This record gives sequence, structure tokens and C-alpha cells, in this order.
Amino acid sequence: MRHLANTVSIAAGALALLFGGIWLGGHPGSLPSPVRETFVDEDRAVRAEIIDLIEDNFYREVDGDKLRDDSLRGIVDGLDDRFSHYISPSERRRFDQQIAGEFEGVGVAIVEDRRGLKITRVFDRSPAQRAGIDQGQLVTRVDGRSIVGVSSKVSVARISGPAGTKVRLAILDPENGESRSLTVERAKIETPIVSGRMVRRGGREYGVAKLTSFSKGSHGILRRKVNQQLDENADGIVLDLRGNGGGLLTEGVLVASIFVEDGLITYTKGRTKPRRDLRAQGDAIDGDIPVVVLVDGATASASEIVTGALRDSGRGTVVGKRTFGKGVFQEIQPLSNGGVLDITVGEYFLPKGQNLGKRGIDPKVLASDDPDTKRDEALPAALRALASGR
Repeated sequence: MRHLANTVSIAAGALALLFGGIWLGGHPGSLPSPVRETFVDEDRAVRAEIIDLIEDNFYREVDGDKLRDDSLRGIVDGLDDRFSHYISPSERRRFDQQIAGEFEGVGVAIVEDRRGLKITRVFDRSPAQRAGIDQGQLVTRVDGRSIVGVSSKVSVARISGPAGTKVRLAILDPENGESRSLTVERAKIETPIVSGRMVRRGGREYGVAKLTSFSKGSHGILRRKVNQQLDENADGIVLDLRGNGGGLLTEGVLVASIFVEDGLITYTKGRTKPRRDLRAQGDAIDGDIPVVVLVDGATASASEIVTGALRDSGRGTVVGKRTFGKGVFQEIQPLSNGGVLDITVGEYFLPKGQNLGKRGIDPKVLASDDPDTKRDEALPAALRALASGR
């Protein structure tokens, strides 16, 4: 009997170990620390082994830190998502400056292009302007390294740097196919988040307010500019979002709330994220004031949320060119090595259900600048749309 009891006990223990192993295999975080380190860190150990072998045996000298960063970057690149990035510790400071809306670099606004970075704006009195870099040109290499296929956040972090340092850029002119290399000294870039002016058309005054980014606090600066224009008896507002690649989602909702009094602005959801509705915050300007949103192919992300919210709510007319089409959002996860994982965690949708990832927003009134004269042809079209009440 004692032998039978021992046999049953051993069998029960084996089953418990079997099912426990199956459960813990799917929940490695629940393993005791020594066991977890033994089994879960196997891949990490192999990766370190490969890097060590390369450093000891490869026929050319290699940078060990760069090799480790590249191996981590390769994991994220395996997601095949152009908006998810690994930001190395050395790149993090400049990445954090982008998020905060602080810039030390050459003074350009960009949008991703299959050939590198397309320049959508060159800021006045910037190093880029002094170097003769023009809107529409492409940056293809930074300090001799190709940025073709590299995310815009990583590429911009490479171009940016402390004021007084230098960066070598390869610039491609797509109109004539000519490429040139030039060295530019970085500077602290003072860029107004909001600029504006009053324009007279057909005996009426209209306010033009250009928003360049959705950095922290930008909605308040824009609201003050719009209020000022209304105090000057503006009969309508053109919200110029051309070249605005977006920024903080919260700022997008608050900017839309300047014009939309109530209702849904956007909603988000992801594989592990439940649906979240983001609604107007109230205290909008008078709903009788006509609004036109001016957009182009570099209008992206939070800019598209604002554009779509004003369109879907019937609050604004969209004028310009089809927008970029970024229908996903990211979260920033700090890493133990000092870097960050900027990873796509969900999609956002416009009030009527459109996700922008495949198409972008088509304007009601098509308009674009003249590439030969470089004259602003889209703004007059926006003013005509305001005057006609379209």
C-alpha cells in the first residue's frame, strides 16, 4: 500500500509539474527570479555571444555599443511598422527635445519619403537657409550614413545636435536629380509654434493662423492668436496645418476644441487597448464664424485628427491636397539601458469612423502651390472658400 501511495504521489507530482510548466511557459514573469533568468534570458545570452564573437573575430574593428544598439533596433524593425522605433541612449536626448518642442539643429521641417526625408519648410534665418537648402529637396544621408528606410524620428535625431556642432548632409534635388554634400553648423532654432496675420479679401477681413506643431501648450498659443484675430473683427479663420507632422494627441483634441464646442473628436483602440473616446472640451469660438482648414501631403497625425474632426462635425471646410495618412499612435516606453521604445499601440479614428492609415483626408477644394513660381496658391483658394461659404 505504501508503494502504491508513493506511485500515486509521484504521478500527481509529475502532472503538477507538467501543467505548471505549461502555464509558466506562457507566463515567464511568474517564474522565480533564478529560473526566469536561466530560461528567459537564453536569447539574450545568444545575442551577447554573437556580439562578443564579432568583436573578437571580425576582420575590421567594430563599435560594440553601436552593434548592440543595432541588434535592438533590428528586433523592432522586425515588426515591419515604420512608426515603431528603438531610440538608443545616445539619441534619446535629441528625441526628448523633439517631444518637448525644443530644437537644436539645422532648421527644417520634414516628412518621411521613400528616398529619405522630404523638406517641407526651411525656417527663416536658419543654418539650412544659409546653406541654400530649399523646400522640396530631400535629405538622403547624414554624416555619411544613409537614412533611406530609416524612421523620421531616428533620422531627425541624427540631424539634430548641440548648437555649434556640425553635421554633413547629402541633399538631393528631385527636380533635376542632382545631389550634393554640404556641412552645416547646427544652431538653436527659434521657431514660432503659431504665426498669423490678417488678410483682406472682397471687402472682408480674415484671420490666417498657422500652427507648426502639436507640442505641449500649443493649443493655448493658437487660441490666443485666434482670439486676437476675432478681436480685430475677422470674418472667418483659416487654420493653416500645411507641413504640420503632428505631435501630442492631447494637444490635437484641445486644438480641435477651439472650433468644435462638443461631440466626439476622435477615438482610439488597439489589440490590448480598449476603445477610448476623446471628446471636445468646450469653450469653442462662436459656431457662426466660418473656418477653413488648409492642408497638404505633409499634414499628418494630430493635424489630421483636427482636420477630420472639423470636417466630420461640419465645422470646417478642408482645402489643399490629400493629407499624409497616419492612422496609428505610439507610446514611449523607457528602457533599462537609457534608451526608449517608441512603439505603435493602437489606431485612431475620426468621428464618422474613418481610419486614416490607408488614405488620408481628401480636401473638398483641391489647391496646391505652384512648383515653378513657388507662390502660395493654396492660401488664396482657402480665402475664396471662406468668402463663398463653401
